[in-house]
Parts: sequence; structure tokens; C-alpha cells
Amino acid sequence: MEGGPRNIDRSLEAGQSRFRMVPVRYLLPNMITLLALCSGVTAIRFAVEARYELAVASVIVAVVLDAVDGRLARLLKGTSRFGAELDSLADFVNFGVAPAVLLYVWSLNSLKTLGWVIALILAICCALRLARFNVALDDPGKPAWAAGFFSGAPAPAGAGLALLPFYLGFLGIIDDGHNWAPVIGPYVTLIALFMVSRIPTYSGKNLGRIRGEFVLPVLGLAVLAVIMLIAYPWELLTLMSIAYLALVPVSIRSYRRHKTATTPRSSG
Repeated sequence: MEGGPRNIDRSLEAGQSRFRMVPVRYLLPNMITLLALCSGVTAIRFAVEARYELAVASVIVAVVLDAVDGRLARLLKGTSRFGAELDSLADFVNFGVAPAVLLYVWSLNSLKTLGWVIALILAICCALRLARFNVALDDPGKPAWAAGFFSGAPAPAGAGLALLPFYLGFLGIIDDGHNWAPVIGPYVTLIALFMVSRIPTYSGKNLGRIRGEFVLPVLGLAVLAVIMLIAYPWELLTLMSIAYLALVPVSIRSYRRHKTATTPRSSG
């Protein structure tokens, strides 16, 4: 048919130009997400090889990269539906599958089938938590103040809390994960249920902007935190986990106060 090959060539060129015109601001956050995914999967490899400190460190690296990619996407205005889906899939592997495997290999396997069930509960609750979070993003009736709270522990925080027995083990407080499995098992189950609970927790999203006079102190604290994380990683992570759990009652009171202030009172 006359003009057929030319039309095909034009359509091919148009398709290729669309691929070439993807802005870099869309690629950088997704590249960081993939790096986080590589770190989470590598944690599973280190756990199988019984290199537990490297395994836990790989999950922590994934947590840091997960915090970076979303903020970078918003900063560069490079958010996309593809990036959101990729981020959720990576989070499930990094904060659901990887911690579950680490805990099972290090401790929970001494409980045999029950230990595997607990590991599955952690992974499943992480998946449910991520699915609920994605659905909540499309809720038009959500008040503005509610953006400062999560419903339950977010997946990165849940993974960090679930790995608390590892931190204590590296500090010598827990001598052997298998000996402590009857205690670690219920603790991991509670953290898994915490992720899918309706307990309000601070999201930290309102900390995106700070006042000018607080810039230098915040930068100093950030540098100090990085130094402490390098020099005393397990001590700092233990303190952060305990502090996070201690803040839960505070976040509950703050949430109820906001809710009471915005709830219309009935007349008469």
C-alpha cells in the first residue's frame, strides 16, 4: 500500500523520540530505588552466609536510600506513577522479605514451623501496610493535619524495629538468637501487627521546611547523627528504636487532640 513503509518509519521514530525525551529528574529517584532494592536483596545473601552485621547494615542502607528517593523525587518534581509502584515493590522486599529472612535464619528457625509462620506474618503485614498506604493516598476526604501522621508504623520503621534483637545481639546483650527465639518471636509478631494497626504515629513529612535560624543546628545534628551511625551504629539504632516506641503515646495524644479540635460539636 502506498505510503505504508513511510508511516511505519515515522511511528518508529516518534516512539524512539519519546524514549529519548524522558527527563533525568524522573530517572534519578528510580535509580536510587533500585539501589535500595539491590541493598535489600544483598542483605538476604549476607544472612544466608551468616554475615549478620553486613546483612543488617544492608537493610539500614535500604532504609536511608528509601528516605532519599521520595524526597529527591519531590524536590526535582519527578514523581510518577511508575516510580510510586516501583517504590512499593522495593519496600516490600527491603522491609518485609529481607527482615523476615534475616530473623528466621538468625533466630526463628529454632522454633521450626512456628518460627517460619512468624516470619511470614512480618512479610505479609508489611505488604498489607504498603497496600493500605497506597490506597490512603487517594483519599480526598483526609484532613490536612492528618498528613502529619501515619496509620501504624511505616514499613521502614517497622523493619528497623523488627531488627532490634540484632542490635542487642551485636552489643552482647543477646548471646545467641536461637536461645532468645521464644522472646524474639512474640516481639516480632507485635511489631508486625503494629505496622497494620490503626495506631497513629508521626510521619515527619511536615519537617520538609525549617526556619532559617534552625538551619545550622539541624545541619550540625545531621552530621553528628551520621558520625554516630558510623562510629556506634548498634548503640544509635538501639536508642532510636527505643525512642520511636516511647514516642507512640505522644503521637496518639497529639492525633486525638487534632481530631477533637476539628470535630464539630453537636448543638444541644
